[in-house]
Amino acid sequence: MRIRLTLASVLALLLAGCQNAPTTPNAISLDDPMENAPPVTSGFDAEGLSSLLIAELAGQRGDYRRAAEGYLDVNERYASPALAERATLAARYADDSALLERTALRWQQLENDATTPRHVLASLAVQRGDWETALAQRLRIADQEPEADLAALAELAIEQDADVAPLLKPLRDFVERHPDHLDAQLATAQLEAANGDTESADSRLARLADTEEAPAEVWLTRSMIALNNGALDDAQRYARQGLERFPDDSRLRLTQAQARLADGDIEAADEDVERLLARHDDTSSLRLALAQLYLDAAHPDGARRLLLPLLDRDKTPTPAYLMLGSIAEQAGDIDNALLYYRQVPNGDGFIEARAQAVKMLVGADRAQDASAFLRIERLRHPDQRIALLRLELDVLDAQGQRARADELLDEAIAKTPEATELRFQHAMRAYHQGDLETMEADLRTIIEREPDNAEALNALGYTLSNDMSRHQEALPLIEKAHRLEPESPAILDSLGWVYFHLDRAQEALPYLREAYRGQPDQEVAAHLAEVLAATGRDAQARALVEEALQRFSPHPLIDELLRRHPELAPADENDASSNVGPGSTRDTEASS
Repeated sequence: MRIRLTLASVLALLLAGCQNAPTTPNAISLDDPMENAPPVTSGFDAEGLSSLLIAELAGQRGDYRRAAEGYLDVNERYASPALAERATLAARYADDSALLERTALRWQQLENDATTPRHVLASLAVQRGDWETALAQRLRIADQEPEADLAALAELAIEQDADVAPLLKPLRDFVERHPDHLDAQLATAQLEAANGDTESADSRLARLADTEEAPAEVWLTRSMIALNNGALDDAQRYARQGLERFPDDSRLRLTQAQARLADGDIEAADEDVERLLARHDDTSSLRLALAQLYLDAAHPDGARRLLLPLLDRDKTPTPAYLMLGSIAEQAGDIDNALLYYRQVPNGDGFIEARAQAVKMLVGADRAQDASAFLRIERLRHPDQRIALLRLELDVLDAQGQRARADELLDEAIAKTPEATELRFQHAMRAYHQGDLETMEADLRTIIEREPDNAEALNALGYTLSNDMSRHQEALPLIEKAHRLEPESPAILDSLGWVYFHLDRAQEALPYLREAYRGQPDQEVAAHLAEVLAATGRDAQARALVEEALQRFSPHPLIDELLRRHPELAPADENDASSNVGPGSTRDTEASS
């Protein structure tokens, strides 16, 4: 039995009110990115001062991307840590992780002892799953600060099913140099346990527990590791020992409750839960989190008991309705579940609730009830009519009633011809039915009304090029879409692909590389591999094909590529090009 550490960890942080270092760049707590920026006062010539003023004005106007790039440009000439810091603070608000990484790297380069850029770089590494880089940055922070959130990073890596083995050596080297660094010791123990070396982890934690000054985190970590390994008696024992020394530690109380739930001691777990609720003001978020513990332990009655009081509060949280609906659905009480799902108000979770209700009804052979439910919901929530209509189209398609779905969509467009989303949906349905003429007409109608609709420009451009061989006509459409949304992976892919068809493979390559970095799916992989081969990079193309064959299943677009270019098949896949399935058409709606 394997129990995730993550939920207990999140709840522990919630209950204890702890704060970690930022795990995302947006977690840097500044209302105004320039408010606490260091002054830059001297050493500029006229051009440098002009560039600096432009950056300052851009920041004041809220154009943080331009501000960050301006500070970087000036910094290239003057190599000022203060300028690099200002660039990083501005980039934090620009919603551009690549720009934020550039600014933080520059700051780190100029001020190697500064920990803030290392926090930013570690967070960015976590976002892209580069755990070794994240750990390296956190360890450099730990060299200077007692709290580098190494244990929190270890928990997150375990949660994300990362390969923890490469993380152990740098951590062990660090604790050998800093044996009294508690955070590093706890992180090392967690990773040792996750890597299967429970004996080393337990020995490490036992040594820490023998000291008088050992904090509650030692027993918490021991209990959570035991819980994760299914050693429920040990998990309860460590939690109990910790509570004997730290009776008010809610994290230990929570872990004990989780272990008791897993062990089937519901009555004892209920006592822990009631104590937690009493201690922490019975907040809605706490009830929801504790209810999830009961659900994870397959005790829906306990979850329902915690959730029902939330229905009487002034503002019932959406997850309460979703969880109660799921509990009723799992119990076979379809009608009661439907009542819960339909109570989810407009906002987050609204469509999710209706989608789950429809899935439930269709699964119970009540497809007609699902359609009737959605029609009523469209009347009750006219502002959500388009999203609800899409759900009904999916229901009809799943029941083989495509003609009725088309008719329903045509009726909706006739009533609201200005609704771009409906027209785009109509275009995509036409595409999948092979009616490219109708699709083109729909997309041109959208573009005529909304000349800067990048999605429509890209969809039309890609279809003209890929499916109709009208490459010259497609190019300006895709180039305009790229100017409007220069970082969109789908548009980058389209631009690279049309360049390739126009015999501009060398120009296509950087766009396709960037597209694959942002959207590593098999379609972009197939495009990139073909262009790599066309530009004489056969080894890179074969390596990419091999990666794609391992990464995607099924992989019809890679199979189609190998049918046309069998020489790209990996050396150990001699039958790759002979045992392939039928080709497939690009899903324009999803990928363009």
